[in-house]
Amino acid sequence: MKNNEMRIVKIQNIKMETSKVKTIFFEDELCVSSAEPGQFLMVWIPGVDEIPLSVSSVSDRLVSVTVKEVGEATRALNMMRRGGLLGIRGPFGSYFRAAGKSALAVGGGIGIAPILMLVNKLLREGVKTTLIEGAKTRSEIIFKDQLMRLREEYGLEVIFTTDDGSYGVKGLATEAAEKSLSERRFDSLYACGNETMICKLLSLAEKHGIQMQASLERIMRCAMGICGSCVIGKYRVCKDGPVFNSLQLKEIRGELGKIKRGFRGERIPVED
Repeated sequence: MKNNEMRIVKIQNIKMETSKVKTIFFEDELCVSSAEPGQFLMVWIPGVDEIPLSVSSVSDRLVSVTVKEVGEATRALNMMRRGGLLGIRGPFGSYFRAAGKSALAVGGGIGIAPILMLVNKLLREGVKTTLIEGAKTRSEIIFKDQLMRLREEYGLEVIFTTDDGSYGVKGLATEAAEKSLSERRFDSLYACGNETMICKLLSLAEKHGIQMQASLERIMRCAMGICGSCVIGKYRVCKDGPVFNSLQLKEIRGELGKIKRGFRGERIPVED
């Protein structure tokens, strides 16, 4: 079976993470056998649209995507119920690769979705891992229960930050990352979140001399590198990414966090 072939899957379970975020579980053989942390699926909501979503978990039987309600398609997806049918293509793109014996992973907002799958893999491979999850406020923190289980089972260090100080450390995830990087040595830095956050973390990675991998989000229509909607610099996020290493991130620094393509292909400012 080719990953670009549409498969129809039935929703097996839905977990409400916050008032606007849900995790949707379904069975898919191809994802179970091949999906890697950081890869994404094109998810078709019948009669509405097809959208890209990161894989947030893979078990022996079930796969999940975690979706935040931000527009018509995500609202329609979050309104679906157990037993509903979806179309999926993928998994697509590059993925996070384990490097070294200690890792700092940073997830901002819904960017924590692919980071959750990554952290699970790192811990199973014996990598000492610290995770920072950043949210605007307490009610927007997701995966707290899963992360607490990983702390108990594997010794994961978890740091929560909220902009308003309603939970965990008050401030930005990048501020917590800067503190952690100044206090101890990590072999690698992983990130997914808005591009302002990724730009700041790239500067910190350079300052501390460690390698970084980051997942970028851009408009994706085809997932095959044809439409050009996801172009950033010389790269196509759907084909060359969505996970980029330090060298690649430096090459696109002129556009990262500054310019993206709109739905008509026009260059527009990034608004994080």
